[in-house]
Amino acid sequence: MRTFKKLLTAVAGSAVLAGGVLLATPGAAVAAPEEGIGHETKPGQPYAGVQRDRDWLGSYIVGDKQVWCVQFALKAPDTGEQYQPGDELLTKWGTPLPDDVAANISYLLLRYGSTQNPDEAAALAHLLHSWTSPPRTPDDLDPGKPFEQIAYDVDFQFGKLPQSTKDAVERLRADAERNRGPWQASLAAPEQEQVIGQQADWTFTVEHPDGRGVTGVPVRINATDAEVEGLDENGTITTPESGEPLQLKVTPTGPNPKVSGELATPAERPHVQEAVQNPDGVQRVVSTGGEKQLTVDDTVPAVTAPGTVSVGKVDEQSKAGIAGVALRVSLPDDQPALRQDGTPLTGQDGQPAVITTGPEGTAEIPDLRTPQEIKITEVAPAEGYEEAFDPQQPPSVTGTLEPGATLALNLSNKANTPTVPIRIPAGDPGAGGVVELPGDDGTPAGLLGLGALALTSAAVTGGVAYRKRLVSAGRR
Repeated sequence: MRTFKKLLTAVAGSAVLAGGVLLATPGAAVAAPEEGIGHETKPGQPYAGVQRDRDWLGSYIVGDKQVWCVQFALKAPDTGEQYQPGDELLTKWGTPLPDDVAANISYLLLRYGSTQNPDEAAALAHLLHSWTSPPRTPDDLDPGKPFEQIAYDVDFQFGKLPQSTKDAVERLRADAERNRGPWQASLAAPEQEQVIGQQADWTFTVEHPDGRGVTGVPVRINATDAEVEGLDENGTITTPESGEPLQLKVTPTGPNPKVSGELATPAERPHVQEAVQNPDGVQRVVSTGGEKQLTVDDTVPAVTAPGTVSVGKVDEQSKAGIAGVALRVSLPDDQPALRQDGTPLTGQDGQPAVITTGPEGTAEIPDLRTPQEIKITEVAPAEGYEEAFDPQQPPSVTGTLEPGATLALNLSNKANTPTVPIRIPAGDPGAGGVVELPGDDGTPAGLLGLGALALTSAAVTGGVAYRKRLVSAGRR
């Protein structure tokens, strides 16, 4: 199905609509009609006993607007007429239009009312006359009847049309049968909250009651706290020719993105406004309307981009990473930090989550809500760092996590007091083996202890030599 071309612009520039279809107002001056887009056919259909040279099948220009005459053989609209909302469009015989015919007329006026194609214009005029002025009996086609009583000779008029116009008649008729109203429109934001600055799809659908998508419908989009991709200079986008829903690419720019879509849909029934009763007869014209306006909207909260906290646990002196350190992640008041989805970051015990540094002494906490202040607290020291750990005031660090950023936080630990080994000779000074014992007070104490052990060793050696001398003296 072809798309609406400049339809919204044409509608916006037309007269005020009620159901979209209007007729000339009383008191209009009589002036020569101005034919618009269409075809003339020769000879014309006779009536009132007169053989006529031509008929005009197409639009008329009234007040700079393209309009359509809906009752055959009535005086064409004049150029001075103005428009007001009016009554329901009836047949030439004053009877209500069947529901399907009324819906067809509204649809075709909406879809083709602003056409600039002569074949489409002539086809639309032919269908309008066929539906509003058809013969009820063969007597309605008596050429002796005056114009007020003559019916539109559908077969006679169709036979005079160019083949291209005949093709357009069948195409428009089939289009109306398939795509007439009522239409239903809806707009759905993503179920999950969006992220400011990150694009997501919103789904806009225009459907028939049976669920088929309506194609080629221009939709005017308005957005607050958001930008929508793919709009033309008038802020419109068109439903796909595939019949699939229209996917709007929406990027939130604030916390409360809202998108609305406005479209023209076929009215259930067209309306007209009667003109003054002129000596030549009553004029009935239909504007380029036939539509009613629908507006649908939706909104969804948007949050800032998530952030990541990167924690490093290092030795105070060497700056080497310390593995296996338990760290608690919380807010400064020791309440749980928040994940991006707004849920608290807790462990199985319901308390703020505890993480452990890896082999390199680092750990990461991704997908956190931003902005928020994050506190990292040491829960228990690693082996070899127990002395400097105060469980009443454990080491901690705090920083603010910004949208889309990585917050780097570092904690350093002081190693336990180093120990100095004590070397005990395991034999003569040249012997290789030693026994190592820990000193109590560091290097000086260790050295003194070694000297004492050396003296003790010397005394023991001297005692052994003295006993050997006593034994030798006795033998003598």
